[in-house]
Amino acid sequence: MIRLCAPNELAEGQSRGFLIDQLNLLAVRRNGQVHAYVNRCPHRGIPLEWQKDRFLDDSGSLIQCATHGALFLIENGECVAGPCAGQALQMLVCREDADGIWIDP
Repeated sequence: MIRLCAPNELAEGQSRGFLIDQLNLLAVRRNGQVHAYVNRCPHRGIPLEWQKDRFLDDSGSLIQCATHGALFLIENGECVAGPCAGQALQMLVCREDADGIWIDP
């Protein structure tokens, strides 16, 4: 398992990017649960964020690709709008405990 950060370093409704051992990742906390994905749009294979740690649309309810506006569900990474509709972000196994937020690459 790889530690991304301390639990308090990813607030409710926030997203954050990570570059760990050549892995470009993102994590989002929604409804108390952390969801983690490879930071790569299935349409073009490019990173998703608008700016550092900015992965969410204006409503904060969907992950959005900065390049072409594709929208992804936070809970499962499914693309629900845009040129990659029906595809999905690559989900990572994620767990959280008192010591950190962890992923299994």
